[in-house]
Amino acid sequence: MKSQEKFINHYENGFMPWVHKNPDFNLVEMVDNWPIKACKALEIGCGTGVDSIWLKQKGFDIKAIDVSPIAIKLANENAENVEHKPNFEVFDFLTDDLPRSEYDFVFDRGVFHGNDNLTDRKIMAEKVSNTLTDDGLWLSLIGNSDGEKTDPGPPLRSATEVVTAIEPFFKILAIRASHFGNDMENPSRIWVCLMRKR
Repeated sequence: MKSQEKFINHYENGFMPWVHKNPDFNLVEMVDNWPIKACKALEIGCGTGVDSIWLKQKGFDIKAIDVSPIAIKLANENAENVEHKPNFEVFDFLTDDLPRSEYDFVFDRGVFHGNDNLTDRKIMAEKVSNTLTDDGLWLSLIGNSDGEKTDPGPPLRSATEVVTAIEPFFKILAIRASHFGNDMENPSRIWVCLMRKR
């Protein structure tokens, strides 16, 4: 079963361990401290929309996509009382085509690490690169193989696996160990990887 189908099934069965009430602190810190200026942005695998809503409130022109119709429905519900809503859309990033050179910033929280082999990770990196403008930025939160495997928990990738897939398409500006910002007692360890399109 492909990862996209797994996520659709998880939402249908109410299994959503990745859901978080507040914007992930890793995204907040990068945007505030790097800084990443408000621009035209894309979130891949937006889930229930929490991070995209925060980006919109920070002035980003954000399109937020997810393969699951249930996720997009929940995202729209979460944005009901928000003055300026992100553009939420059911979209399969791995199979559907995005316009080239459209976005200045791409964010994913746990999509890249769902690709099980190097070829698929390179395909995703190339697709992200293609949809970014010149010098566009990609921030990816990626399961870290230095952490313990948990169930439920994200796929775990080594720094080498990350770098090997993305370096043909991106310059790595920063990569550091952290953990997911969520409500779990022991959140999974991750890589926070900020990249600039080559």
